[in-house]
Amino acid sequence: MATLWRLSVLFGAGGGRGEGPGSRRCLGGRECALFLRTPVVRPAHVSAFLQDRSTPGWCGIQHIHLSPSHHSGSKAASLHWTGERVVSVLLLGLIPAAYLNPCSAVDYSLAATLTLHSHWGIGQVVTDYVRGAALQKAAKAGFLVLSAFTFAGLCYFNYHDVGICKAVAMLWKL
Repeated sequence: MATLWRLSVLFGAGGGRGEGPGSRRCLGGRECALFLRTPVVRPAHVSAFLQDRSTPGWCGIQHIHLSPSHHSGSKAASLHWTGERVVSVLLLGLIPAAYLNPCSAVDYSLAATLTLHSHWGIGQVVTDYVRGAALQKAAKAGFLVLSAFTFAGLCYFNYHDVGICKAVAMLWKL
């Protein structure tokens, strides 16, 4: 916080009111930086933060909240993000393992991780680009069914045919 205050002194962030120790007024009543001699332009969230008046008894300490408050205590989002990273790292290890040691354990591991990785990735595309609550729920339900069939198909292929590793090796021989 002290660093932010020191930068505000040097570069004219006096709360947007021209009251800071390093602030000056430029033409048109805009605030200018002490060293820059140019108008200070701030993003809206920073400007709103700097314009907050300190509460008595808090000694000028202000808290910055960069995320909405309904997500700040959510452990599920953090665990989901960690799970995505774990699956990505598993895929980085499984691909060379599939080349070096093609076996049924690697085949089934690839089936699970590829399906989960693609399900989470395309699920985020659905979340970002499908508008409307009902349409988004329908798209997610349809994609869940498609992911389940994909996993079942890959497991069927692993059990009744050559498996994912040997199938890719056969494609490379072509």
